[in-house]
Formats: sequence, structure tokens, C-alpha cells
Amino acid sequence: MVTPAEIRDRLSVFPEDMVRPLQVVQLSQMTRKKGRFPCYGLQWGQALYLYPIEENLVETFQRPPKPAQWNEARMYGGKWEEGKDGHWQLIWTEETIRDFYLNNILIHELGHLVDNRNSTFTDRERYAEWFAIEYGYRYSRGTRS
Repeated sequence: MVTPAEIRDRLSVFPEDMVRPLQVVQLSQMTRKKGRFPCYGLQWGQALYLYPIEENLVETFQRPPKPAQWNEARMYGGKWEEGKDGHWQLIWTEETIRDFYLNNILIHELGHLVDNRNSTFTDRERYAEWFAIEYGYRYSRGTRS
């Protein structure tokens, strides 16, 4: 997935006022709940948690991906495939999953931490998604506006 050094390097490009509230980024272990419910990261208080994916870099889903899931994975190099059994697989490589975590998940969760204006779940998610695209995806591709 990603290393502590990669996380420090990625966060080092942010202005001090954006990362000052951050106390810790925890690389969590796989849990039974995480294995059943896809969750890549979480912001709780002044901590960001990054959860692993399967060691083989292939995630299996019971339902087809929603358009937003399809597009988000594709932006970072993830490939969706429909299995013969009706299940869907999201396939990553070492390079694409690193990009996904460093430029999407980590930055999305940081967006939650710096968001001090929104209070509803929908508004907070919308802001974190914008933040991840602006400061993660666009920044990493050299296209930040």
C-alpha cells in the first residue's frame, strides 16, 4: 500500500495551516468488518486512518460499481471486471493503489479534517471529494487550477 515516509512526503507539500491539526496518520490492519464493508480511510478527530486492501490487490464486490465508484477507480488506474458469477472485481497494481491512497484517500480524509464550514454528511463528503480532486488528483497530475 503506502509507507509512512510516502505519507510524510505527500503531506509535506501542504501549507502548515492545513496539516497543523493533524496529529497522526494510522496505517490500520485488516479487520473482519473492513473485509465485509469497503472502507479505505476514515477521519476521526485529529487522526486519519488508512485501511488496507487485500494483499492480492483485487477487491470483490457483490454488486456492480456505481458510476462514481467506476470513475474514481479509473482515475487512479483501477480496472473493473465483471465475473462470470455476477460478482465484480476491482483490480489494482502496486503503482495504481499507491497513487489511489496517496492522491485520493489520504487527501480526501485530510479534506474532512480541514473542513470547518460544513456540518451535514452530504456537504462534508462533497467538500472532501472536491478537496481530493483539487489537492490530490489535479496536483499529482500537474493540472491544479
